[in-house]
Amino acid sequence: MLPLLRRTFIRYNSTIANATAAGKSPTAIVFMNMGGPSTIQETHDFLYELFADNDLIPISKKYQPTIAKYIAKYRTPKIEKQYREIGGGSPIRKWSEYQASEVCKILDETSPNTAPHKPYVAFRYANPLTDEAYKQLLNDGVKRAVAFSQYPQFSYSTTGSSINELWRQVKKLDPQRTINWSMIDRWPVHQGLINGFSENITRKLKEFPENIRDKVVLLFSAHSLPMDVVNTGDSYPAEVAATVYKVMQNLNFSNPYRLTWQSQVGPKPWLGAQTAAITKFLAPKVDGLVLVPIAFTSDHIETLHEVDLGIIAESPYKDKIKRCDSLNGQKLFINGLASLVKDHLQTGELYSKQLPLDFTLGKSSDPVEDLSLLFGDHSKK
Repeated sequence: MLPLLRRTFIRYNSTIANATAAGKSPTAIVFMNMGGPSTIQETHDFLYELFADNDLIPISKKYQPTIAKYIAKYRTPKIEKQYREIGGGSPIRKWSEYQASEVCKILDETSPNTAPHKPYVAFRYANPLTDEAYKQLLNDGVKRAVAFSQYPQFSYSTTGSSINELWRQVKKLDPQRTINWSMIDRWPVHQGLINGFSENITRKLKEFPENIRDKVVLLFSAHSLPMDVVNTGDSYPAEVAATVYKVMQNLNFSNPYRLTWQSQVGPKPWLGAQTAAITKFLAPKVDGLVLVPIAFTSDHIETLHEVDLGIIAESPYKDKIKRCDSLNGQKLFINGLASLVKDHLQTGELYSKQLPLDFTLGKSSDPVEDLSLLFGDHSKK
């Protein structure tokens, strides 16, 4: 399926190139995410970029690059093995390119005044990296771009890091400010997201016998955060909880549920309770469990390996534990994304009202000092 989706992405870009040649600069829709290695060979570089990011993992402003080299070298064999076990790489690029292309196709129909729309993917730690995507924007003659965070719930360590990296590339690659940027920095309760999760949960619950279906416990699982990040006032825990509550409200609170947290690494305290621990505790006591990856918009190693091959496959009660499908190529979700971008383009909003406070509270070794320097039209200034 990967070659087919990649050809679709390239073919759509070719169509936009023809429109651009006709004289109209495209509106770039840039999907921003952490990314993942598409091949085994990319794993080391991915890990280095990840551990070198002081916004995500604040170790040492001065020595972090050196420390990251050692951590990446040490962890690469283990992580390469995990990627082999899920098919030879992360599918996040495949799904990001597909989602971005489909959103732009819809926008060309629903928002003709901002057409043509051209899809891009800019990852923080894997190819295509932010600098690679920015160079392509410049080569394509883009004058207007929307940075669209694919983290529905904002954290300074994820979305904030992507914004800081975008600012670094603006200064490096586009000092004349030829591109007018705006940002969709959070969307935790957008109806398209809520409907997408609700549909997938409902479908998964139907796999259980009808007489126990409403007793199945829904365990919403999100990537955890170190408590030293949470204690800065980071908005992520509250926004994840808001998504969970909105989904349950959409489902008329049909089932018992809890929010849990996964993917903790290292000795520091992390936000809990841990998904693995709660699953282990509840599995023998309940009629069924559905794990819902509530902070991910597509499959990647945390769903395919940590949850599927770890938490579920290794449980003695695996026959009554299921994972809700990730959103991936779901049409309801993609239509929601297109609606969200259309509204953003029509309102002219540069970023959310919460973002300045996020950057006031967030800690970084190389931050955007003033959001107004990054977003908006600077071409004549």
